[in-house]
Amino acid sequence: MEKVKGKIKEFTGKITGHERLEAEGKTDQVRAKIREKATNVRHRAEGIRDSLKHDRS
Repeated sequence: MEKVKGKIKEFTGKITGHERLEAEGKTDQVRAKIREKATNVRHRAEGIRDSLKHDRS
């Protein structure tokens, strides 16, 4: 959802010539990508942890 908001801000900034809004949109998109990647890493780590727990049992 944050990526979409960022794209909308960026697009609105481009068509209105509002550079700050465009930059905020790009920043929002980057933040959303970072959060997405961090969530993926966390899920993978949890999966590895769980598989190691099951192997020890």
